[in-house]
Amino acid sequence: MGSLDSDFSAGSFLSDKSGKVFVAGHLGLVGSAVHRRLASLGFTDIVVKSRAELDLTRQAAVEEFFSSEKPRYVIVAAAKVGGIHANSKYPADFIACNLQIQTNIIDAALKCGSVKKLLFLGSSCIYPKMAPQPIPESALLSGPLEPTNEWYAVAKIAGIKMCQAYRLQHGLDAISAMPTNLYGPRDNFHPENSHVLPALIRRFHEAKVNDAKEVVVWGTGSPLREFLHVDDLADAVVFLMDRYSGLEHVNVGSGSEVTIKELAELVKEVVGFQGELVWDKTKPDGTPRKLMDSSRLASMGWTPKIPLREGLIETYKWYVENVVKKQ
Repeated sequence: MGSLDSDFSAGSFLSDKSGKVFVAGHLGLVGSAVHRRLASLGFTDIVVKSRAELDLTRQAAVEEFFSSEKPRYVIVAAAKVGGIHANSKYPADFIACNLQIQTNIIDAALKCGSVKKLLFLGSSCIYPKMAPQPIPESALLSGPLEPTNEWYAVAKIAGIKMCQAYRLQHGLDAISAMPTNLYGPRDNFHPENSHVLPALIRRFHEAKVNDAKEVVVWGTGSPLREFLHVDDLADAVVFLMDRYSGLEHVNVGSGSEVTIKELAELVKEVVGFQGELVWDKTKPDGTPRKLMDSSRLASMGWTPKIPLREGLIETYKWYVENVVKKQ
């Protein structure tokens, strides 16, 4: 674990709530949660820009923004994200846009001279397809990536390495956090390219509304997965901004696993679907287990606070109020 740098005292982020914080990607799942968390903690100078106001893929625009705004803290939650289908259809977009966004922000953060600390957010997909379970930070670059999202993963790995390189060569206090599977308000509930949890919420809700007799889910339900509420991630982001200043990236997970079967049954209960849950065992299960080793973060004193059931109830409520009612 990286030690605290001599020029960064633990606790200085939370004691500097008037310091200007730029949250890149504030309209997304992660960025919006970070924005909410900072506001609730009393940060008074949070800077956000929509894509129309600031195109993060344009270097000149990003440099001009940093030189005029001069933020003290930067949280990089902006990224081009998507499921397997989108990654396979638009590989150039996924590698180029993500490389552009993170390169422009990290480089401008150094050049503007005002940034005291930067946190770069990645994803658990940076790890090799056959990584040991639970996945430790040391598994990075120890084997081939999952081919279906390697374009995105390579860009995110480059972001981690860029933070490390700028720390080593320029002394920029840039850290990286790698969250596990996330869920919560502002998640993507698209019928074709959403992840497993929002997809289940949508399917059970539509089945309930249409008085369907059953919902069919692929596989046996036996694979184990880990989920973290995005508000817990936002809390961890603030914790790391405040307490951590090391070279190595840090995993952010819930540390608890649930089978897809248990997850589906829990979503069914939360949504209130009265029909039958049927497993199509002719369909593939996917990876048997995917769990991050978050012991490094736990050893620093951070633990998640939102139980899965409670988080699902809140997420379903958000889905009904913000997706269903606006259709």
